[in-house]
Amino acid sequence: MLHFISWRIAQFPLVLAIIYLITFAFVWIAPGSPFGQSDRQLDPQAKQALERRFHADKWYSFLREYPKQIISHGDFGPSMQYAEWTVNDIIKASLPVSIVLGLFALIIGTVVGVAVGTLAAVHRDGVFDWLSLSIVLIGISLPSFISAALLLMFFAGKLQWFPVGGWGSFRDIILPGLALALAPMAYIARLSRVAMIDVLSSDFVRTARAKGVSRSVVIWKHCLRNAFLPVLSYLGPAAATTLTGSFVVEKVFAIPGLGQHFVNSIQNRDRTLILGATMVYSAMLLFFNLLVDVAYAFVDPRIDITARQ
Repeated sequence: MLHFISWRIAQFPLVLAIIYLITFAFVWIAPGSPFGQSDRQLDPQAKQALERRFHADKWYSFLREYPKQIISHGDFGPSMQYAEWTVNDIIKASLPVSIVLGLFALIIGTVVGVAVGTLAAVHRDGVFDWLSLSIVLIGISLPSFISAALLLMFFAGKLQWFPVGGWGSFRDIILPGLALALAPMAYIARLSRVAMIDVLSSDFVRTARAKGVSRSVVIWKHCLRNAFLPVLSYLGPAAATTLTGSFVVEKVFAIPGLGQHFVNSIQNRDRTLILGATMVYSAMLLFFNLLVDVAYAFVDPRIDITARQ
């Protein structure tokens, strides 16, 4: 296990280097300059001075110097648009907000999705099963920004049960968390239903029932543990969905998370902030996928994650 974890962690620098090069290529090819985005045009000499300061006068200069700065000091540099802030300051202030929102959405999506999928499998072809399949279809088809706008208009606008936007209390996180959790919840419900239907037809279920074990214990203790494995494999991509999906949701609900800064950085051509946010998100997603792989061994000890084909 330790060798497996060490080998996966050793692969992180290579994966991050590839992500950096791809992101750098898109950032540099994109038209526009990070300097002079405002209505007032910069003096040509001042613009050249800023480009030299950020090593942005030549693409190869930026490509050479920026990674050195990240590796040697862990410094993503100053923001090209927010002169008073560094990228590290922006990430430090906004990333915890995005993490809290993403984890809240992931917990809701997992708990509700597993419960709905399990109940749908137990009551297969019943009213609840067909109703859950309809809701799953809507959740998969509906983009997060549409569900965010609908929740905002109905619960915050018409009913006024929740604030329109902002951050600071538990009520502020409910609507954006639901909007962000809808898509992973739908996928998890579908995976749980299919896996639970397969597990319910296993021999050990009939054996347990023949020995007098109650139906609820068989379903929620024995069957759910086996049916949860496909869901567990999806939690890595689900973490990616909730984190990257929060970009638009944070913008809709005016949440001061890293996603909103990332959207603004693309609009402003803020290359340092784009690269810094991308690298931080990529490192987090690699870590989440590693956690999912390790969790396999704890959920089902029969699985050897270190085995080679």
